[in-house]
Amino acid sequence: MSQTKSNPEHPAKAPRMAQTVERNIKALLKREREADKAKNLETRVADSVTRFAGSMAFVYIHFLLFAAWIIINLGWVGLKPFDPSFVVLAMFASVEAIFLSTFVLISQNRMSAQAGKRADLDLQVSLLSEHEVTRLITLVSAIAKKMNIDEAHDPEIEELARDVRPEKVLDTMEKHEEISKEQQ
Repeated sequence: MSQTKSNPEHPAKAPRMAQTVERNIKALLKREREADKAKNLETRVADSVTRFAGSMAFVYIHFLLFAAWIIINLGWVGLKPFDPSFVVLAMFASVEAIFLSTFVLISQNRMSAQAGKRADLDLQVSLLSEHEVTRLITLVSAIAKKMNIDEAHDPEIEELARDVRPEKVLDTMEKHEEISKEQQ
């Protein structure tokens, strides 16, 4: 018998994931590509600016520009200073900061909306899983009863066999948060 060892350097030799997992990964990647294609021009520009502003190239370029500006305006290279008080440099830096922070906020708002959609999807999947587990507990308990299998009479089984009401869970969470805030 030959065994295939998992080797990350050779994906062909790596064990395959479950088909469902691969299908889900492909579906999610397809959805992300479609969302990227659907972005309007403003969103693409904001994402590009944000991506560049978060790079080391941006840092290096700014370091060189600011250093050159300062060196020239200190008169160290024999050129006549054009901004000896650095007021213009400060103005450029302030205006740039305003625009960069706006671009970052635009990108963060879009990412936040995406995170909200993912959280909603996670909640729906969790609620579906909870319902399925509840049904399975009910079914297994009925099978055990029908086969005269003496259960351990665990009081949690009866509780687990009831469907979870998400609105009641949220209400309970809010109540505990209020109590926690009052205790602080």
